[in-house]
Formats: sequence, structure tokens, C-alpha cells
Amino acid sequence: MAIDAIGSTLGSTSTELTQSTLGQEDFIKLFLTELTFQDPLEPINNREFLAQMAQFANLEQTRISNENTENLVVMNSTAQSLGLLGRQVEVLTESGESVLGAVSAISFSASGPVLTINGINGNVLPDVRLAQIKLVRS
Repeated sequence: MAIDAIGSTLGSTSTELTQSTLGQEDFIKLFLTELTFQDPLEPINNREFLAQMAQFANLEQTRISNENTENLVVMNSTAQSLGLLGRQVEVLTESGESVLGAVSAISFSASGPVLTINGINGNVLPDVRLAQIKLVRS
């Protein structure tokens, strides 16, 4: 899940690690199947077994680290959006226009916080992302 940060966009990239669909139980089942059907004249080498276990442990740690990082990004964007409530901001609209207004409401969607801005000219911008905010005024 990508969450917008103020002034920039964090998105999925092709270099991002994909989440593993195999769990620890799946790995153990796979390994036991490998042991069951191995050639008795050429049994699996202990080094290969340890290498496979180390690779799986590394993959699992990377997956957990990705989840933790994603959770931190979500918490940070939530804190950023709550800190903007009631403050004057300058927003860049999709049409490229710059609008000044106050953050009047925050809602949370699956893709992150969505702000409602009451413009100084009376306009209401209902679906503003954090990445659209150019400037925060006190």
C-alpha cells in the first residue's frame, strides 16, 4: 500500500520486493517432500539443507521488515495529516492551479489520508492527497 508524503509521492516501483506467498509451514512441507523423494544413493547434502534454511529465513525477515516499514509509513502519513487539521495550506490542484485554504476534515481510505480543504475564496476541495500540498502556513 503506497501512502503519500507531504510534497512527494511514494509509489510502488519495479525494484520493490514482492511479498512471499510461501510461509514457514509451506517450506517445511516442501522440504519434507524433497527428503521423501530424494535419491537414496545421493542423499541431500547438509550444506544444501542449511543454505536453503538460511535463504528462507532471510526471505522471511525481509518480508517482516517490509511489513514493518509499510506500517511506519502509514502511521507517519496519519500523523502528518492530523497535524494539518485547521492549518492553512497551499494545494496544487490536478489542473495545476494553486489554491490557498484551511484543512477542515480528514478521512482515511485504503490508499491513505484524504483531506478536505476550505479555500479562502469559498471553494471546497474534497479529495486532496498529502502529495498535493505545496506549502503549510502557520
